[in-house]
Amino acid sequence: MAELSVNLPDNKKLFVPGDILKGNAVWQLDHAPKNIFLRLFWYTRGKGTEDIEVVSETVFDHPQARENRPFEIPLPQSPYSFNGKLVSLIWALELVPDNNKTAVRREIVISPYGDEVDLLKHSSESTPAPL
Repeated sequence: MAELSVNLPDNKKLFVPGDILKGNAVWQLDHAPKNIFLRLFWYTRGKGTEDIEVVSETVFDHPQARENRPFEIPLPQSPYSFNGKLVSLIWALELVPDNNKTAVRREIVISPYGDEVDLLKHSSESTPAPL
């Protein structure tokens, strides 16, 4: 049975654009794959066409069937995580072995405002000052 996880220090979820995201990719698989991929990407959720963009991909070469590997990923300056009436933009990390249909996804927030941008709240207010 496959077990995968993306562990972040203190279960941190909020990151500032330009931060270095540090953590550990952990897996326990029945057989060692050729590679395991850790992808940082954003996707939209809501009405209309859903978009997705992979921003970076870390390849763990020659992994063992059971392993714990550290990673560091520089975060982009944009786009910010946001929640709107019609569409939201969500950032996530996904750990995927190349020989297995199992994957794990961990959502994160990238924003300078201390939380995802709430478009409904800020549509009638001015934009908050960055942290």
